[in-house]
Amino acid sequence: MLSLEGITQRFGRVTALDGASLTVRAGTVRAVLGENGAGKTTLMRVAFGALQPTAGVIRLDGAPVILPSPAAALTRGVGMVHQHFTLVPAMTVAENVALGGHGRYDPSAASQRVRDVAQRAGLALDPQALVADLSVGAQQRCEIVKALARNVRLLILDEPTAVLAPSEAAELLRWVRNFADAGHAVVLITHKLRDALAVADELTVLRRGRTVLSIGASHATETLVSDAMLGRAASAHRQTAKPLDVNYAIDGVSARTTRPFVSNEVVLRLDQVHVVDMRGVTRLRNATLAVTRGEIVGIAGVEGAGQHELLRVLAGRMLATRGTVSTSAQVGFVPEDRHRDAMMLDASLSENLALRDAGSRRGLMPWDVMERTTSTLLAQYDVRATGASAMARTLSGGNQQKFVLARELDGAHDALVVENPSRGLDFHATDAVHRALRAARARGAAIVLYSSDIDELLLLADRALAMYDGSLIPAECERNAIGLAMLGSTLSQATK
Repeated sequence: MLSLEGITQRFGRVTALDGASLTVRAGTVRAVLGENGAGKTTLMRVAFGALQPTAGVIRLDGAPVILPSPAAALTRGVGMVHQHFTLVPAMTVAENVALGGHGRYDPSAASQRVRDVAQRAGLALDPQALVADLSVGAQQRCEIVKALARNVRLLILDEPTAVLAPSEAAELLRWVRNFADAGHAVVLITHKLRDALAVADELTVLRRGRTVLSIGASHATETLVSDAMLGRAASAHRQTAKPLDVNYAIDGVSARTTRPFVSNEVVLRLDQVHVVDMRGVTRLRNATLAVTRGEIVGIAGVEGAGQHELLRVLAGRMLATRGTVSTSAQVGFVPEDRHRDAMMLDASLSENLALRDAGSRRGLMPWDVMERTTSTLLAQYDVRATGASAMARTLSGGNQQKFVLARELDGAHDALVVENPSRGLDFHATDAVHRALRAARARGAAIVLYSSDIDELLLLADRALAMYDGSLIPAECERNAIGLAMLGSTLSQATK
C-alpha cells in the first residue's frame, strides 16, 4: 500500500533523514520505533505530504507519487493523527471534523457524521463539545475521528497511547488491530515496545535518520529492538546499567524508590475542595489531600475522572469552586501537553525560562542572567540544544520535556505538580526525567504525579490515590489495587 524508498530530508545543514525506507502492506500494522530525534515523525510527515523530501521516492499501491500537501495525501486515502494536535480550540468537535470539506456546512449533518464514525470506531465523543473544553485524551479521539471521516485506508498514528489510561490504550490498540484486519493499514509511531510487540505485524527501527531494522513482529524481541535503537553499545550498556528501581546518585544525592527524605511538614494541602466547570458539571468532589516534603504522591485515573482539575488546582492554575487550597511553597507545574501549555515554540530557550513565575516580576527583565541560567540548566539536565538562544521548536520532544522539567525544578520551587511526565519520550529520555524527579524528592520537594501509565506510577510513587468520578480514593501501590480503585472499587470489594 505504501513504500518509502531512500527518503532523505535536510533542513539546512541538518540531515533529519538519511536514505530511510519503509514498506506498509494492506491489512497490516507497521510499528515505527526509535529514540527521540531518530526521524520517525519526520519520515511519516513525508508520507503524509506535510514535508517534501530532499531525495527519495514515495509509492502508493506500487505507483510513484508526489504528495505536495496533506490534502493531496488525504485524497489518496492517507491520514495522520499527530502527537501534538491540529484542532481549533474555539470550534466544536463537529466543526473541526468538517474543516477542509466541500460545500455548505450543515451542523446537524456534521454532528451525525461524527456520531456515526465515532460509534463505528468505538470512540466516545460529543459532537457539540468545544475542543477547548476537552481533555487531552478526548482531543486525541477527535483527531482520529477527523481522519476516519475522510475515509482513509492508511492511518498514521504518532504516539497514540501516550496520553491514554491503560484501559483506553488497550481499547485503542484493539481498534487498530481491527482496522487493519478489515483490509486497511496502520503505521504506529511509538516508544512503547510492549504496544508495538502486542499489535504490530512488522517493525521498523530508525536511528539517526536511517532505517536500521525491519523485521516481522513474530521474530522481534525487546532486546533486539532496543539494541537496534541504541546501536551496538546497547548490550554492553545493559550489562553495567542499574535497573530503574534501585539506588541512583544524581548530583551527589542518593535517590531511591523508597523515601530517602522523611518529613511531617505539609507543603500542599487541599481541604474539601470542589470544582464545578462552566457547564455546571462537578469535576472535583470534596478533595482532601496533604503532601509532605520528600514524597511523591501518585494519582491514577481514567480520562475525565477529575485528575486534570485536581492537578491544576494544586498548581494554582485553576480556582476551586469551594474548599481550601494552601501551600507553603511556590509550586512548579509540568503539564502533559508541553506545546500547548508549557512552551512558546517560536521563542528562545532563555525566553521560555522567563515563563517561570510569569506575572510575579517587576521592572526590566535581566536577560543576561536568564541566558546564563539557561546555559547552566542545559548542562545540568543534559538538554541537547545549541545554546540558550536556540528556538524551542528546534529541540526534540524529549529535550523539550527535560527543559520544562528543569525550568520548574530550578529556583525556589519546593513543590511540583507533574502530569504524564514521559508522554512521547523514549526510554532514555524517560529515565532522565525519572532521575530528575527522584533527585527533587531527595532534596525535600513535595511532588504530586499523575501518569496514565500504571507501571510508571508504581515506579515513582511513595503512595497512591485514584480518581473516580471526581473523588480521591486511597489505593495500595499495587497494580490490581490501583486498577480497581480507578473503577471505584477495592480489592476487598472485588473478592466478596
